[in-house]
Amino acid sequence: MGIYRIYKGEDDRSHIEKLPPENQFWKSVKTASTMFLKEFAPGTYLDWHPAPRKQIVIILSGRLENTFRDGSTQTFNPGDVRVIEDTTGEGHITRVVGDETVLVAVVPLDT
Repeated sequence: MGIYRIYKGEDDRSHIEKLPPENQFWKSVKTASTMFLKEFAPGTYLDWHPAPRKQIVIILSGRLENTFRDGSTQTFNPGDVRVIEDTTGEGHITRVVGDETVLVAVVPLDT
């Protein structure tokens, strides 16, 4: 399990960093008014896109991969948490890895 932050850098591109569990980010989350589940079918590929909102996305089943403009990729497995903040700029690519449907819990952040 890992906790990752996806954010827009000064170069207007999305970047990723692994956060240690004791990271202070969690103290800045003031409210989350809802949570919903979302499925991604095998073969899903979302070309370059920013996130629709600041949100926390927890992988419940399946495997997702994000690709960034620098060519790096990160695969996320069940239990991984993504803090997604790249709501502007060119964003990232998202694709389902393998033949299993991906189920995620999405927590939109009010902060």
